[in-house]
Amino acid sequence: MSILNILTYPDPRLNKVAKPVAQIDARIRTLVADMLETMYDAKGVGLAATQVDEHERLLVMDVSEERNEPLVVINPRVVWTSDDVVLGDEGCLSVPGFSGDVERYAEIHIEYENELGDTHKLEATELLAVCVQHEMDHLIGKVYVEYLSPLKRGRIKTKLIKEAKEALKDNES
Repeated sequence: MSILNILTYPDPRLNKVAKPVAQIDARIRTLVADMLETMYDAKGVGLAATQVDEHERLLVMDVSEERNEPLVVINPRVVWTSDDVVLGDEGCLSVPGFSGDVERYAEIHIEYENELGDTHKLEATELLAVCVQHEMDHLIGKVYVEYLSPLKRGRIKTKLIKEAKEALKDNES
């Protein structure tokens, strides 16, 4: 297993739309293992393949307190959403150090395949519902900051670009 590089906003690769996983094979299972290791190492609760520059419809999550209930979701399809919405403070491994209020469906039902190719249904509420929607947004090339005001989004973008330039300068010295 390997720790993968997580793309940082505003990297344009985060806006690529992911293609369906055509075949669940050893390559996909290795990617799943690497993504889980990367997510746990980064102290995240979810990670989409897009965030590690793999543009396939694959995401991993673990919203459990003990961090021992990994969920692998391949080729997810939304089958139902509630009319109720919730407003919550979201962060993202691709937008380190920042968070913002985002409105999400209070409940969402999806169908997906796991890493063995088995089809499953998931009825998600609370944090899991938010996580599913957040990660599925990555699969369509959307980062949560796009829900924020243009002013806040611009400030985040400016700070992250500045931090990236400073890190690059430090690495060159």
